[in-house]
Amino acid sequence: MNIVIVEPSRVVQKVLSQTLEDATHTVICYFDASIALERLRADDSVDVLITSLQTEGMAGLELVRAARALAGSRRALYVLVMSSSGERGTLIEALDAGADDFIGKPPAREELLARLRVADRVAALQRDLIRLATIDAMTGVLNRRAFFETSAIYARSHTDAVAIFDIDRFKQINDTYGHACGDTVIIAVAQAAAVRCPAVGRLGGEEFGMLLPGGSVKSAVDMCEAIRQDVAALRFPQIDPALSLTCSFGAGEWRAGETLDEALKRADVALYAAKSGGRNRVIAATGATNGGAVVVSAPGAQLRRRAGQ
Repeated sequence: MNIVIVEPSRVVQKVLSQTLEDATHTVICYFDASIALERLRADDSVDVLITSLQTEGMAGLELVRAARALAGSRRALYVLVMSSSGERGTLIEALDAGADDFIGKPPAREELLARLRVADRVAALQRDLIRLATIDAMTGVLNRRAFFETSAIYARSHTDAVAIFDIDRFKQINDTYGHACGDTVIIAVAQAAAVRCPAVGRLGGEEFGMLLPGGSVKSAVDMCEAIRQDVAALRFPQIDPALSLTCSFGAGEWRAGETLDEALKRADVALYAAKSGGRNRVIAATGATNGGAVVVSAPGAQLRRRAGQ
């Protein structure tokens, strides 16, 4: 496991590091709790935090609270508190702050390793639960709930565009080849999108959404176009050598003050335009939906659609 240790004593750090490295764990030691917290924030591969309650930079209890808040419900992080004090109130406070377990300082070697074996089991269960709660079981991309939760994780100033796409004439594929083959097609499309976009979610059926952190509508269109071409290149010899797919895409701006739902509605209007305009294309909504008029654009073309046209 990857373990971060926060301990003001150089001697205790050395003893702990040697014990854990001998047991094939990867160890990073810090004197300053605030620096250790930054490491946890930047490196989600850390499995365990072992911290003293007497630390530099920030109090040990404050570090425990911050680490637990950082992990939230989307990250498996086991927190083990070391204390040379046997005061029951202090240990209770540490557990209430978010610690999973505690151990005396300096810890006995065999006890420490045993508690880390517990940490390994608990972390594995947490990772399984997180995967079940956030990943679409069939495709491996985010499920609908996790997709919307992920939008809250990205700072609004860092997410400027969204996109929606679906598989053209998917019902025809299901009717022709059966639902099992339809599932195979959905999986292939999801995986093709995931290669290009780190935040893609299955919204339902054959429809997917994408978040573009730091992206503009133009970059969203470029990404959608690349995925459109990747999907068009997919082949399914195990189903039918002649079977090929196309997808239609709608991209839109995510404006300040908007909810994700509002931004996705704009992208959905563009997707509708892509479908009604012939499918197998990318359309970007460049205007607001009002007065029954929407102005959209596609690579190399301009399309204006008005209500009733």
